[in-house]
Order: sequence, then structure tokens, then C-alpha cells
Amino acid sequence: MSSRIFESLIYWRDVKMSGIVFGAGLITLVAISCFSVISVFAYLSLLTLIGTVAFRIYKSVTQAVQKTNDGHPFKEYLELDLTLSQEKVQHIAGVAVAHINGFTAELRRLFLVEDIIDSIKFGVILWVFTYIGAWFNGMTLVILAFVSLFTLPKVYENNKQSIDTYLDLVRNKLTEITDKIRVALPIGNKKPVAAAESEKDK
Repeated sequence: MSSRIFESLIYWRDVKMSGIVFGAGLITLVAISCFSVISVFAYLSLLTLIGTVAFRIYKSVTQAVQKTNDGHPFKEYLELDLTLSQEKVQHIAGVAVAHINGFTAELRRLFLVEDIIDSIKFGVILWVFTYIGAWFNGMTLVILAFVSLFTLPKVYENNKQSIDTYLDLVRNKLTEITDKIRVALPIGNKKPVAAAESEKDK
């Protein structure tokens, strides 16, 4: 259920709802980059509280004038079940542990050079990150990631065929270069399948 809601937001299935979430999130992140997290949280909570109190008073006055009995204006939300079941918590914990274990194993493999090509790729990525870190601070990267989350999926969906074509070209080129490097580095790495078969035929 939650995954469908998330997908609906980032793919702008409901433009109004996605716009509200995107605008509110972007304003919050920009505010956090300018002020402390505590101040932003306090001000946003205060504004929300003022809005709900004002709406509650307005509805009470309206019901009194019109002599209606519609009940509490937030009754629907007050009756929502927000509790987490034990099964749900265990499922989330299991997924989190699986991801952590996989991430740890991958880092060990890269840092201890199980495959030199993969470790070199990892080193290049880290080198690029040193420049990204020099250009942007952490909060700026979070804002860029948030904006990308609400833009790139939709751009990809609208241009999927052409983007996949270019991605396949880049992937094939990288694979070709990687195979050549593997052959050139005699450090005990496995040879590409094509090269191994050709040697076997000889």
C-alpha cells in the first residue's frame, strides 16, 4: 500500500497531491538549510497547530450558527489506526538488517579488493565524490536528491525508449573497456568468457 502511494507521488499520478508534497518538502529542506532543525520543526508545528485550532473553532461556530451536528471536523483522522503491529515491525527490521548485511559485505569486498576492477571503479566513484563534496554541502545534496526524486522518474517514464538506448550504449562500452582491463591486469582475475573460449579452441 505504502509503495503504491510513494510511486503515485513521484510519478505525479495525482498532480495536486504530488505538488503539495513536493512543495512542502522543498520548502522544509530549504528552511532547514537556512535555520536550525529545531527552529524549523518548532515553527512548522506551531503553524500547523494554529491552523488546526482555527479550523476547529471555525467549524464549531459554523455548526452553532447553522444548528447542525456534524461532530468533530477531524474525526476521520482521529480514528485512523497509527499503531504498528509486531509483524510489521519485524518485517521492517528484517528488511533493514538484510540491506545492512548486504551493504557491509559489499564494502568488505571492495575495500579488500576481491575483484580489482570493481575496487578501481569504487575508487573512481569516491574520487568523484571528493569533488562533489567540495562543490556542495550535505544539505544542498539532500535538496538536489529530493528534487531529482520528483523529476527524474517522470522524465524517464516519458522518454524511456530513447534513454534506454543511450544507457545500453554506455553499458556496452563500459563492459568492453572493463573486459580489456581485466585481460591487461594479470592479478589472478578471471578472464572474460569470450577470451577463455577462444584459448580453449586453440
